[in-house]
Amino acid sequence: MSDSKLAGQFFDAAIGLLERVRDEEAGAVAAAGAAIADTVASGGRLFAFGAGHSSLAAQDVVYRAGGLALMNLLAVPGTLGVDVMPATLGSALERVDGLASAVLDSSPARSGDLLVIISLSGRNALPVEMAQNARALGLTVVGVTSVAYTSGTKSRHVSGGFLRDHCDIVLDSKIAVGDAELTADGVEAPFAPASTVVTSALMQAMMATAAGELVARGIEPPLLRSGNVDGGHEWNGRVMREYGDRIFYRH
Repeated sequence: MSDSKLAGQFFDAAIGLLERVRDEEAGAVAAAGAAIADTVASGGRLFAFGAGHSSLAAQDVVYRAGGLALMNLLAVPGTLGVDVMPATLGSALERVDGLASAVLDSSPARSGDLLVIISLSGRNALPVEMAQNARALGLTVVGVTSVAYTSGTKSRHVSGGFLRDHCDIVLDSKIAVGDAELTADGVEAPFAPASTVVTSALMQAMMATAAGELVARGIEPPLLRSGNVDGGHEWNGRVMREYGDRIFYRH
């Protein structure tokens, strides 16, 4: 099989998944966008969390051109990805009970805020506990996960539940258990994961919906511009001054 044929197969698989989430998750995306707009309008703060490669989609909506300035990364030390050594430690930390509670207790998150939790499997202690504790604190919790894992795997949390069981709104990425779209003769393991593409698209669709919701309510969405276009730095400075008490990546 040629390399180009495999590349085409991956694009086809990713496009198919994107079409599925566009059509099947439209209601959940609309609800999540409205919840974000509600939080912004009421003076709340926005946070996103993901561990391992799920953190990529969280980071994708924090401090970026075209994104809401109010979205903050809720970071759990050692779990953001392959920057920790050894990289396997990050996976191990996702299974540690009590870690999410300690992070939330020391974070600025409070009642009335909103937290997006991204976890492909949703089965590890960290995202489940994060969702449980955030809701107990009075936050609105949006989960972005693959519902397939709830029937294809067992929970690793003491409750026996998954992330989806502890969220106000759930967006299903439709990713199959194992997160690999391709197989080929001579390749001993399935390969070509699409979860980052699909999850990031869901996040951006949710944020776009939130911007539209804010405009409909007569509120200018606090969006950032690219620092690489004329006037971008000045625009961003104004937004950050206006919303400085709700932006935590500058402190």
